[in-house]
Amino acid sequence: MTTILQIDSSILGANSVSRLLTAEIVAHQLELHPGATVVHRDLGADPALHLSGLHLAAFQGASPESAELGADIARGGQYIEDLFAADIMVIGAPMYNFTIPSQLKVWIDRVLVAGRTFRYTANGPEGLVPNSKKVIIASARGGIYTGDSPAASLDFQESYLKAALAFIGLTDVAIVRAEGLAISEDAKAAALANAKASIKALAA
Repeated sequence: MTTILQIDSSILGANSVSRLLTAEIVAHQLELHPGATVVHRDLGADPALHLSGLHLAAFQGASPESAELGADIARGGQYIEDLFAADIMVIGAPMYNFTIPSQLKVWIDRVLVAGRTFRYTANGPEGLVPNSKKVIIASARGGIYTGDSPAASLDFQESYLKAALAFIGLTDVAIVRAEGLAISEDAKAAALANAKASIKALAA
């Protein structure tokens, strides 16, 4: 049976465009994969802790200094289990100040783990996550960062996320993008229409 991992990271709740897009992407994937199971991780509403020295000490064998830290470390382990169990990943990634939300960065810090999801070899790093998995990124941004836009060089959102995923072996990545959302209501409507058309065009 197909497992879909849905990750939302926006802090805007019901006002989030990326959440709107992830919901529509998952709905479309359920049409393509009837009976699929959806695992939803809402990093905006229920974020993991940022990595600290106490985390690293525990990773190296020390006992967690608090129950909260122990639970948070277990949560990071669950994120990795989610990653390996999923057949399809849908990641909501709005642009905040030219990059991804810190909540999504925390998730990346927990799933990019040497010896678990990648390893270093004599020939360079090697991803350990099967590249048969499909990733769909729901990208939302207020400005325009594609094509010949003057702001194109400031895109550290999609480029960073794709690089991080590729590092662990996930290279089958599609992007559903809604940009120019803050320019005007007409621009927002056009961006959403284009994004929704892209969702319907996604293959199984």
